[in-house]
Amino acid sequence: MSARIEPVRPPFTAALEETFERIMPPGAPPLALFATLARDDRLWARFRGGALLDKGHLTLRQREIVIDRTTARAGSEYEWGVHVTFFADRAGLDAAMQYSLVHGQADDPCWHDSDRPLIRASDQLFASCTLDDAGWAQLTAAVGEMGAMEVILLAGFYRTVSTLTNALRLPLEPLAAHFPARRAV
Repeated sequence: MSARIEPVRPPFTAALEETFERIMPPGAPPLALFATLARDDRLWARFRGGALLDKGHLTLRQREIVIDRTTARAGSEYEWGVHVTFFADRAGLDAAMQYSLVHGQADDPCWHDSDRPLIRASDQLFASCTLDDAGWAQLTAAVGEMGAMEVILLAGFYRTVSTLTNALRLPLEPLAAHFPARRAV
């Protein structure tokens, strides 16, 4: 299946080249998602304005658990693979955790007790766009109120990103991880 919208191709404008250089690792080409959104200056600017990859109220590990679980639940192998490739090692997310984020549950033995509220919150937000009182209490106990608000924003933003990558049929990035195959039980 091919992408539905062609990404911008080099040569890029000076401003776009500068933006890509700021957000990509040195020497890496822009992700297909970025190059596709950059076809429209307004959409590209609004998308970048919603990003939450800066130092916020969550640790890198907490942020990536929410992003990876949300993108996995949404079936966005594209976005899940990009995040696992760029951040899993630094976030301490090993192969068992990566598998669990795609196929498992918050109670899987690979998770620390402090990780479980993030996975449960991601699942609740994905399923119903809200948190029940128990989920809210567990999440705020784990990350505080501002951290909980950031989890909600991350889950919503990455559900939108997943919708974009899936609906636009973006091809997987060549170096990005793939969903782990489901193991026989």
